Amino acid sequence: MNAESKKFLIELLSQCGPSGFEEAPQNVWIKRAEKFAHKTYKDIHGNAFAVLNPKASFKVMLSGHCDEIGFIVSHINDEGFLHVIPIGGIDPGTLPGTQVKVLTEAGHIDGVIGKKAIHLTEPEERKNVLPIKEMWVDIGAKDKQDALKTVQPGHPVTFAPNFIELANNRFSSKSADNRTGAFVVNEVIKILSERELGSDVGVYAVSTVQEEVGLRGAVTSSFGIEPKAAFAVDVGHASDMPDIDKRLVGDVSLGKGPLLHAGPVINRVLGRMLIETAKAKKIPYQFTSLGRPGGTDTAAIQVSRSGVATALVAIPTRYMHTMVETCSYNDCENAAKLIADTIMRLSPQTDFTP
Repeated sequence: MNAESKKFLIELLSQCGPSGFEEAPQNVWIKRAEKFAHKTYKDIHGNAFAVLNPKASFKVMLSGHCDEIGFIVSHINDEGFLHVIPIGGIDPGTLPGTQVKVLTEAGHIDGVIGKKAIHLTEPEERKNVLPIKEMWVDIGAKDKQDALKTVQPGHPVTFAPNFIELANNRFSSKSADNRTGAFVVNEVIKILSERELGSDVGVYAVSTVQEEVGLRGAVTSSFGIEPKAAFAVDVGHASDMPDIDKRLVGDVSLGKGPLLHAGPVINRVLGRMLIETAKAKKIPYQFTSLGRPGGTDTAAIQVSRSGVATALVAIPTRYMHTMVETCSYNDCENAAKLIADTIMRLSPQTDFTP
């Protein structure tokens, strides 16, 4: 991955923006897209768009959601500790002892998710996972009035930015689900801007919002665009780690290429085109099966208006929905190349009828 692309990916991963509060990552995403797209804009939900050939009637949509799992402050107790409720699906067993950011109008407030020390817990207590409602965020406040000087109920909370590089061209960060997907669709615009894309093909890259709470940004953005075909980019489960049942998720490794799929949400024609393009261009890819439409933007876009030919391209990811999600630079780069090369094969005459 070149230096400019890597810098953008890291900056995107380092933003704090849970579902419904995505302004920071969207500002970073659209600022970079402005360098390559013919048109950029946002809608009232906060979806961010980057368009090539906005006058073309044949439209291809790219979707990668930018929101991350997080919390929202629900109560501040008399001692000044914050109680929170989740935004999106969070495993409470991963939370105690983590650093967080409370996002306020005046800036980010540092905090930690506290837990009784092991010395003070009974043996039976140690066997149980605390529900989130019994946890708290400590911002160092003296009492409730002190906490209220900076934090209010309704303020969102995310894991603190924690990007690190690992061996073998891999990285770990909170919000890799799905800032990697938002990165890829932005990168596709960059790649296509440097090629001779036909003026009769309009490409709409969208950094969608509120995927983690019901694919909401994909619903509204796809309705507005009315694409003929769409590629959603999200994360997929890697199985090259201990205790993963490959019978459920397939044989998936970091660094061996983006994930392609077969299943009800994958248009038969577009799915075959991705595989054919990967083989022709010698782009590595992996393959898994989808039994149900699933919880990615693909499911919402597919049934927009009178229907859209959809395909899902996934970035293999370890430790999904934790603060240490782990991916490969190579897979992100190859996903963008594959989608760009496939779009170059599309035209208004392409028939997606199975």
